[in-house]
Amino acid sequence: MAVWGLGSRLGLRGCFGAARLLYPRFQSRSPQGVEDGDRFAVELVTEKGHIFAEELQKIQCTLQDVGSALATPRSSAREAHLKYSTFEAGPILELEQWIDKYTCQLPPLTAFILPSGGKISSALHFCRAVCRRAERRVVPLVQMGETDANVAKFLNRLSDYLFTLARYAAMKEGNQEKIYKKNDPSAESEAR
Repeated sequence: MAVWGLGSRLGLRGCFGAARLLYPRFQSRSPQGVEDGDRFAVELVTEKGHIFAEELQKIQCTLQDVGSALATPRSSAREAHLKYSTFEAGPILELEQWIDKYTCQLPPLTAFILPSGGKISSALHFCRAVCRRAERRVVPLVQMGETDANVAKFLNRLSDYLFTLARYAAMKEGNQEKIYKKNDPSAESEAR
């Protein structure tokens, strides 16, 4: 099976239905393609064999379903395609359970933290940033009625999960998280 076709060479991406979207690779301004970045970033973390690796693998599969839902615009897709690409609430509830599982093992947050905590934790923070970008691009599609609201909810919970998991990974590996400290301009001018 070929992994490319004439359409992909021309920068087109197929959607359910007759539509083809212009899809500039690596510079996509559309939500499609952002889930690809998150799947790649998650794969970087799963190779390390943490106890959450199975959860991340399941998330990678769910991100494929997110892509399917995004590739099926409600305004132009046939009913059969819409039925096939419906995004249910089950994965959202599962993420919430995983968040609770890790949160109860973490010290409470008392300040904003910066992406830090070692390589795995930082990679998870990176995944979260990619996920937040995807969420921002999906929300307008939900508002226009072009995709299921559960897609945006899933991406929102996924970013919360990745944040929690980054903190958990830092704790388990014995790495410190860096705390955000606001720059004080008055202290800088006094030092001069």
